[in-house]
Amino acid sequence: MAVGLKAMPPLGAIAGVRLGTVAAGIRKADRRDLVVILCDPGTTAATVFTQSHFAAAPVVVAKAHWRHSEPRALIINTGYANAATGEAGLDDARACCEAVARALSCRADEVLPFSTGVIGERLPVAAVIAGIPAAVGAACEDGWADAAHGIMTTDTVPKGATREILMGGKPIRITGIAKGSGMIHPNMATMLAFVATDLEAARPVLQAALAQVVKTTFNAISVDGDTSTNDALVVLATGRSGVRLTAEGPAFMQFCEALREVCAELAQAIVRDGEGATKFVRVEISGAKSDEEARIVADTIATSPLVKTALFASDPNWGRILMAVGRAPIAIDDPDRVTVSLNGVRVFGHGTVDPDYREEAGQQALAAADITIGVHLGQGTGQAVLYTCDFSYDYVRINGSYRT
Repeated sequence: MAVGLKAMPPLGAIAGVRLGTVAAGIRKADRRDLVVILCDPGTTAATVFTQSHFAAAPVVVAKAHWRHSEPRALIINTGYANAATGEAGLDDARACCEAVARALSCRADEVLPFSTGVIGERLPVAAVIAGIPAAVGAACEDGWADAAHGIMTTDTVPKGATREILMGGKPIRITGIAKGSGMIHPNMATMLAFVATDLEAARPVLQAALAQVVKTTFNAISVDGDTSTNDALVVLATGRSGVRLTAEGPAFMQFCEALREVCAELAQAIVRDGEGATKFVRVEISGAKSDEEARIVADTIATSPLVKTALFASDPNWGRILMAVGRAPIAIDDPDRVTVSLNGVRVFGHGTVDPDYREEAGQQALAAADITIGVHLGQGTGQAVLYTCDFSYDYVRINGSYRT
């Protein structure tokens, strides 16, 4: 059940991008499972991919195609990840690209493939290829909502976001969709996400904006500490607005902020829809020697099963948080300077429980659906924020029966 997640807003169309979604019967009948995203000529793309050593076949192919060409199309299937499938998996991913290329009369290396689902099983290429003509035929600029449904796996709700800003007196729009619920942890952007804007931007400029934005959005979330083999984030810029983005100045920062808002909304929606999640948790670290050390501490807390199960039980067992801080691989010069709070209720400081702390206040703090764990390390000015969720019985149930 998604924690405090509002219904997906109406998603604004992006001139130059059309999306088509169909039920191709890839794994389950009568389920939307195949999406194509078609781009006008001249569209540029920025990308970020998984850091996994076992990157899936579509990731390998998409990276190779992106290095040589700007995309004319993206193809996304659910049900099968096409990961750990060897040379046959690479052939399958390429065959899907070739089928899209035939439908569009473009080159195969102008198509980027993406897959999500079960690892280690061959992609039913015949079903995918058979669904491509219908998906291309259904493509329209208003196809974002259907596509958000079509890329879901264990997600309980579709995820989308849109923003519109004025640049140079002209309206600029950014729209994106994402999928993700489990196997989520920052080491790129553990999920699939597709974002588009009608701004004109050269690839290096767009890539610079994405690199800046991903750090505090998709790279700042964790559901279970596991990084997927198939993670990918693509930002497309069609140039149809007539406004060109440059690599510096106020306009660049304005665009980065709008892109950050879209990506943050999508990333946090993934955490709120975490498998079995009942709590949305902001881990806020301050007073570290550096931002990197703050991030390490946040990551240790966010991935601790003991912390996450206590959150599920609304148990203010702050000792588990202190344990996580204590085992984080950084040096803490003076532990007595460390303070811990739960939704603003200070529970620990000066080496012991806060003298004003009462268990009832801690229980009330953790009874909320949205929780902030605050830790001040007392060592410097470094800070970091990470978004995570709790571990519930349903997380075990969902993942214990994932393939059945």
